[in-house]
Amino acid sequence: MRPFARWIGIGAALGIVGALVPFMSSRTPLQAPTGPLGKVERALFSKPQAPDLSGLDLLRMDIRPERVVVPLSEGRVAELSLDPQLQRSVQSVMRRYRVPEAGTVMMDVRTGKLLVYASYVKDGEPFDVNARAVAPAASIFKVITGAALVERANLNADTRQCYHGGRSRISADELREDTVKDKYCVTLGEAMGRSLNVVFGRLSQKHLVPEDIARMGGAFGFGSSIPFVVPNQAPSIEIPQEPLEFARASAGFWHTTLSTLAAVGIAQTIASDGVTLQPRIVSKVLDKGQIAWEDDGKPKVLRRAVQAPTAKEVAKMMSHTVSDGSARVAFHDNKGRAYLPGVGVAGKTGTLARSASEQTFTWFVGFAPADQPEVAVATLVVNTPTWHIKAPDLARDALRAYFAKAGRAGITAPN
Repeated sequence: MRPFARWIGIGAALGIVGALVPFMSSRTPLQAPTGPLGKVERALFSKPQAPDLSGLDLLRMDIRPERVVVPLSEGRVAELSLDPQLQRSVQSVMRRYRVPEAGTVMMDVRTGKLLVYASYVKDGEPFDVNARAVAPAASIFKVITGAALVERANLNADTRQCYHGGRSRISADELREDTVKDKYCVTLGEAMGRSLNVVFGRLSQKHLVPEDIARMGGAFGFGSSIPFVVPNQAPSIEIPQEPLEFARASAGFWHTTLSTLAAVGIAQTIASDGVTLQPRIVSKVLDKGQIAWEDDGKPKVLRRAVQAPTAKEVAKMMSHTVSDGSARVAFHDNKGRAYLPGVGVAGKTGTLARSASEQTFTWFVGFAPADQPEVAVATLVVNTPTWHIKAPDLARDALRAYFAKAGRAGITAPN
């Protein structure tokens, strides 16, 4: 049983999970059950008093040896859930490679607490990279399409599809079944790991309609901003009806955008058997040194995005990305040795270039350990034609820092 199951067991026993976790809608508000509430039910559905966070600016973090704090208005201070050692480590990697823009969010999948919230802008006025949803979602959207193929079409990680072409682009010809040209065959899991565009395009055309993809996108938070302590842009989604563009959108071409904050929620949802948690970053509010408000430490459920078997099947697909797919090089040294020995990582990469601005967006979203998830991570690196690091490398070093601190044998923190 995954760790999160402990938190939803009470709700399941009371028969109220359906009300607590609305299915397939990122905009459906949480509704308490009607009728008299028992003591446990009242505790689950009562709304704790929200803290006064006026003046909060996550770009003004003070990283101290034992805690991370941010000033609030009227001399108050917010103590954050961030791990100061991990926060410093990730920020150090960003500064070392001096990427134009980068963002990293790491979340405890059992509670929704953020352990890392790092944003880096090399030149110009600083801004919160993690809260912006201007980057194309790229192949990260294959996680959404994969979930739709499982839940709506009853496919699984072992479903086989033959293909030709379509590695970087998709043409109408490549979407047609052709026993002569289709010389390559892969499972859906292998296609996820290797990010094979044409396989996702073909399977979407054969088994889904645009409304299926749009609804699944909404279930994972596309189209809505995230309930969080600072304003954040809603990831956008527009799924075309035209068959070729529908196939391209399903594979992650240009029709969706994503923020790093929203991206970590995608990974956390898969890691938590389909249940999406609210990301939380404020642990305490201190007023003149006294605790004015303190987080109760319990996970806050936003919704059920997909059923648990669907999430498990998508997790199987994502495990190919690091073991034998598009992130294998980043997670192994030049002798093939894993940087995270003994720790399986499930993930998804994404890469898309915007020629007009000469920007290349690279993504990594994932969680680890793959079999018993503890943390989810999302990284975005925006490069110009000259670059030194991509998002999978940044994610690898963030996970190295986490598991090295946890004392996992054979894992060292990044230098």
